[in-house]
Amino acid sequence: MAMAAPWSSSCCPATASTSDPRPLGPGSLKGAAWPVGGAGWRKCREQGRNSRRRLSVCATATAPPPPVDYADTSAGAGADADYVASLKVKLLGAVSGLNRGLAAGQEDLDRADAAARELEAAGGGPVDLGRDLDRLQGRWRLVYSSAFSSRTLGGSRPGPPTGRLLPITLGQVFQRIDVVSRDLDNIVELELGAPWPLPPVEATATLAHKFEVVDDDAAGTSGIKINFEKTTVKTKGSLSQLPPLEVPRIPDNLRPPSNTGSGEFEVTYLDGDTRVTRGDRGELRVFVIA
Repeated sequence: MAMAAPWSSSCCPATASTSDPRPLGPGSLKGAAWPVGGAGWRKCREQGRNSRRRLSVCATATAPPPPVDYADTSAGAGADADYVASLKVKLLGAVSGLNRGLAAGQEDLDRADAAARELEAAGGGPVDLGRDLDRLQGRWRLVYSSAFSSRTLGGSRPGPPTGRLLPITLGQVFQRIDVVSRDLDNIVELELGAPWPLPPVEATATLAHKFEVVDDDAAGTSGIKINFEKTTVKTKGSLSQLPPLEVPRIPDNLRPPSNTGSGEFEVTYLDGDTRVTRGDRGELRVFVIA
């Protein structure tokens, strides 16, 4: 969700879930209007009615998303608070009911991406982390990750597929950031299935990272690079008395080339209660302050 683990390096693990919580938007957004869905998808849908062009139109749906055009908005950096608030509600509405992205189909992915781009553009440009790094401080709740639609524990990175071997239900996912110590922890609540008649095992996995700000002088932007350190698993419920289990970082020479233990993401929108990031593999993630 930017969501890493021994199997993932840029965000939190993703799994199938039988629950479908509806993410709640920030309290400041209550009562705002829910705008209509993005025009980009309507255009694709209308073109898809022409059978002769259906293949060429729909084939672009799985292509990597284009770079964010921060100038492509009628309001731009001068967008007023009500307009930005309406775009935040629109984005939260687009991802609501998708179980943090686990239940997202291609149409849902496109709609969420279009809504995020509107908000990013209204924000006036990528976040200047040299100036606004302190605004990352705190505990954030993940409400959507496009990587979760891949149905694997690693998102777009290598990871065990869901629904096989051991049933796992994903609970809440949080990201805890300390800008002083440069710690970034992904905290994942899990429920592990067990053979009948044993009850399921509840646990919390904390995926610890160190982060640094990476500047791109040519593009005039800055991003976050994270380096995975270890995973700590703590059981809850009837097994809460068990000591935490620590899984250290896999040595670099034993890692597969596709899982380097690090990742990067860009913070494309940030205010007091909402954060949007885009990962180095195109993952879109939406967080709200917890």
